[in-house]
Amino acid sequence: MATFLSRLGRFSFRRRRLVALLWVVLLVGTGVLAGRAPAPPPNDFSMPGTEAQQAYDLLDRNFPELNADGATARVVFRAQDGRITDPEATRAVQETVRELADDPQVTRVTDPYATRSVSADGSTAYAQVAYEVPASKLAESSRTALRDTVGQAGSTELTVEVGGNAVDAVAGGHSSEALGLAVAAVVLVITFGALLAAGLPLLTAILGVGIGGLAIKVLAEPLGLGSTTSGLATMIGLAVGIDYALFVVSRYRAELARGRSREEAAGHAVGTAGSAVVFAGLTVVIALAGLAVVGIPLLTRMGLAAAGTVVLAVLIAVTLIPALLGISGRRIGPPRAGRRRGEDDGPKPAMGVRWARFVVRRPVAVLLGGIALLGVIAVPAASLEMGLPGDESKPASTTQRRAYDLVADRFGPGYNGPLTVVVQAAGGGSAQAAAQGVAEDIRDRKDVAAVGQPRLSENGDTAVLNVVPATAPSSTETADLVHALRDPSLAGDNDAHVLVAGTTAMNVDVSQKLSDALLPYLGLVVGLAFLLLIAVFRSLLVPLKAALGFLLSVLAGLGAVVAVFQWGWLSSVFGVAVPGPVMSMTPIFMVGVVFGLAMDYEVFLVTRMREAYVHGQSPKDSVVSGFEHSARVVTAAAVIMISVFASFMGSDEQMLKTIGFGLAAAVLFDAFIVRMALVPAVLALLGRRAWRLPRWLDRLVPDLDVEGERLERDQADPTGTGGEASPDGGRDPVVETAGRGPGH
Repeated sequence: MATFLSRLGRFSFRRRRLVALLWVVLLVGTGVLAGRAPAPPPNDFSMPGTEAQQAYDLLDRNFPELNADGATARVVFRAQDGRITDPEATRAVQETVRELADDPQVTRVTDPYATRSVSADGSTAYAQVAYEVPASKLAESSRTALRDTVGQAGSTELTVEVGGNAVDAVAGGHSSEALGLAVAAVVLVITFGALLAAGLPLLTAILGVGIGGLAIKVLAEPLGLGSTTSGLATMIGLAVGIDYALFVVSRYRAELARGRSREEAAGHAVGTAGSAVVFAGLTVVIALAGLAVVGIPLLTRMGLAAAGTVVLAVLIAVTLIPALLGISGRRIGPPRAGRRRGEDDGPKPAMGVRWARFVVRRPVAVLLGGIALLGVIAVPAASLEMGLPGDESKPASTTQRRAYDLVADRFGPGYNGPLTVVVQAAGGGSAQAAAQGVAEDIRDRKDVAAVGQPRLSENGDTAVLNVVPATAPSSTETADLVHALRDPSLAGDNDAHVLVAGTTAMNVDVSQKLSDALLPYLGLVVGLAFLLLIAVFRSLLVPLKAALGFLLSVLAGLGAVVAVFQWGWLSSVFGVAVPGPVMSMTPIFMVGVVFGLAMDYEVFLVTRMREAYVHGQSPKDSVVSGFEHSARVVTAAAVIMISVFASFMGSDEQMLKTIGFGLAAAVLFDAFIVRMALVPAVLALLGRRAWRLPRWLDRLVPDLDVEGERLERDQADPTGTGGEASPDGGRDPVVETAGRGPGH
């Protein structure tokens, strides 16, 4: 692998203008195709295999006029003085209802006086607005008309607020990515100490994300990629694109410092750091593509799109980076020698070296301390409760949250999340009697606030009724009610099949589906990556240690998420409006994304240690050597990654805030506790055993030569006469001359 990539790097260096032109042509070509491509389709939020989705499908067939999956809004009216039924207030409410019904995408607006949607104290009423299309397809003009109508209806005598998924606009903008890029630029300048060297990773990462985003737009219609599919691809592609280029450029400058020619340094950087990039990228691709096992189409498409962007980042790192290094010429040189000196004549060891020496001297204390710290942080994860955020999680300043609070206060919390119960008669008979029986049984429950009258379909075999829980939509009591209504005993005496839908029921199903898929997904990605890392490190203990360290990182990250978002610790610091269940997709995203990135740091850090060991250093010295060459770069990469993820915490959306916080916390724990402390401690304790592979397995595992051992040997003795590189990685004059390739 190292030899092949080294040749690729040399080729790209020599044919630098051709390679750079090809990437520019690819960018322009995808841009032209994207400009001609139709707009991406709306996101498909279907959840195949769930009971709620089955109920929605049944409603679409038998009650098409209800538009069961259409966008909805709830407009809440509250009289400041007097009652909402007073003549003046009544006229204002009914005028607003008529204006709302004028929108061409609105199918119906309920009159609160006709539907008796007036609070017991007479101060508050609400109207339900139903749209003919899902929220993802709702025109921005309809959202604007809704907000404008509500805004104009309010007065000093009448408070009007609106909630529901019709209010929320599709998230857009690139402020988060811009903030992440700004932090990355500062970190890269500090790391390299040169603007041009710092600019290359940024330039190539933006190029990769640009090509990836344009390609997603081109493929959106034929592959059904939704309008937000590129969100995860942008976040991951930007982070890994900067990191991969950072490692190659850093290795190139290190090889220049060893006295190699520029072409030789580029080839060696791609052969060694590029090998690490390829296999690190493969682990990320495995983790993202593995999201398909969850069985949620949206997650599958997002994972595959992000995986494609990672592949682009890898290809750019091993082809375009050496080409740009060749174009840059002497403007990108070796790093400057350290100017800080101790009492002796040698330079003062870097902080990473001093830390590595401390760890190898006290590995047991560091190992136990790190595990104990992560274990304490992970404790809250045992209390994880999952759900999907609603209007109750929005800031108190938003109209959605104010509408939610008004309904909960004046009607009851369950009115913010009514359940839709679908009753289908067995054998295709009439569902009227069965639906009445089911309704009576539900009314007898103490955890139900109200039950509506059943509505029959045209053919009479299906009925639908609304059930209002007595508790809030995101509460565990409401989830228990959903499970109770789905119990076969409810419909047993009524000779019917009962399905439960509604936003709360869908949230329960999604949470359960993701929870059930978590362990199979974890087994798949960890198992495949474990096999890959065996080939990379030619060891069983190193991949095992990497997987166990990742589990510690994820559990600690989930513990931090539960403590902040579910328990409410430091909630005001992180802008958590109302603590509650953790967003359902957070654990699966954290497992996939953090695993891929954790293996990135593992490969980049440990390959330098193995490289030093293979070239003759002792196990403990190789740990120190690995830190000497890669700790600073890995630290910079981790800071960039954390900054990109943390920038999403500024969003008002609870989903983005939770995922951003969880990923930033998990990467922080993994990079600075697991990889920087536990990994060197374990390797120091294992010694030579860490790098051993059973003979029977050694014969089966291909020798990928990620550390570049054969590359060093070939450069040292191109004629095959048996010359060897010196144990410290240096070369004698004969080797130095022989290592120079044509075109230098």
